[in-house]
Amino acid sequence: MKILNFFPLSIFQDQIDLGKEKKASLVDEVRDMKNNSQNLSYKENNDSWTGDTQGHEFIHKNPKFDIFFSELRKKIDLYLDFLKIDTKQVEPFIQRSWATISNGKEAINNHKHLQSHLSFAYYLKKNPEDSKFVLQDEVFRNEFIPGLFKSKTAIEKKIIKQMSISTAPRVSVEVKENDIVIFPSKTLHGTERNKSNNERISISGDITFLSKDSNLLEHLIPSYENWKKL
Repeated sequence: MKILNFFPLSIFQDQIDLGKEKKASLVDEVRDMKNNSQNLSYKENNDSWTGDTQGHEFIHKNPKFDIFFSELRKKIDLYLDFLKIDTKQVEPFIQRSWATISNGKEAINNHKHLQSHLSFAYYLKKNPEDSKFVLQDEVFRNEFIPGLFKSKTAIEKKIIKQMSISTAPRVSVEVKENDIVIFPSKTLHGTERNKSNNERISISGDITFLSKDSNLLEHLIPSYENWKKL
């Protein structure tokens, strides 16, 4: 027999090594952002600190991060090349970017970035024991009995003898310091809970693609040069 696997979710993972001194300066910059939070009442006790909710959502405007965003562009092009996208016809724009800090049992709840096309997470500071990046499946294409793959009782009774990539409702991605992960923004994702973090710091952001020439195109966003404020 043979099993045919279709419709995969393709996640890009690579490394960006900025060097020890540069990384140390960026870590200090992120810590300063946290010390200058503007909305701490929004942060729950078990939630990670996220700069986009604290008045620091445009770090791509900070010259100290220029080298990182220059390297990010190269990784985006590699991902688009894998997907066979003609990069000469689309133009990426960073619409927002921010840092996150997780200490102790703090975690990032499952969420999506529905206002953008691609999102990324770069691990500026991470110990091997820190929580992993988690992807959640919302489609369950192989779930022939509705509710089977997430049923606590079915799992306890070993109805599924062994979870695999074909049945798992979630996947934990092993990420290391310097790793960057790029994924479709509509993907439900978060971090592991009940893991102890030793100041895990990541940089995240959202990317939107505009068409360079929208003539005869239906679904791509036309260049902002053709927009008009109402």
